This record gives sequence, structure tokens and C-alpha cells, in this order.
Amino acid sequence: MLKKGTKLYSIINVKCPKCHEGEFFKHKFTFHPTKVTKLHDNCPKCNLKYMMEPSFYYGAMYVNYGIIVALFVAVFIIAKVILNLTIIQSFAGIIAASLILAPINLRLSRIIWINLFVTYEKDSTVKKK
Repeated sequence: MLKKGTKLYSIINVKCPKCHEGEFFKHKFTFHPTKVTKLHDNCPKCNLKYMMEPSFYYGAMYVNYGIIVALFVAVFIIAKVILNLTIIQSFAGIIAASLILAPINLRLSRIIWINLFVTYEKDSTVKKK
């Protein structure tokens, strides 16, 4: 299921969607606000341009919205049904979960967004001299 060549491989390993070898983000996972979504300009392995057009990642906001809604619903159900918390406590849990998981959601939405438009090419790496 997580074989190289699948979209899920690129998303989970945070690799270039074209070659599945180059790193997508400049920094490993961090909570630092200015480093969370910093991308390489191009893939270090296959030279894919990550910013395909100006404002390309505005579309990732829609993906992020879907992730956030799913997270809110899941946290609310867990808090209200399973843990039997009050509405206020449930919403406090939602706010806490959204703040803690914000960096993950931002990174995940960007890698999912680019994977919607770029397909894997087995022999896409650039040969170095």
C-alpha cells in the first residue's frame, strides 16, 4: 500500500510527488511558524518546480478546510459521546486540538494539494555529472 509510486507514499513520507525521492519541505517537522510551510523552490532530485504558478498553494486552503472540519467533528464526537464532556469542554478540546495540530494540517494540505496535480514518473531523477 505504501509502495514508491503511489500518492500515499509521497504524502506520508513528504516527498516530491514526481520522483518520490526529493524532500518537499526545507525543514523537518517543526512548530516554528515561519518554517512550517517553507518549501524548496525545486525538487533536489528531479528539479520539479514546486511553485507551479503564483499563488498555487491557495488551493491547499480548501484541503486544509476539509481536514479541519473532519478533525472538529472527530474531536467533538470523542469529547461528547465517548468522554461525556459538556459542550463548552468539547469546544475547548476542539480549540486545543486545532492549535496543536495546525502545523501538521498546513504541511499535509500542501503535500496533498500538489499530489492532486503531479503524477509519479519512475525515471524522473536528473543525472548528476
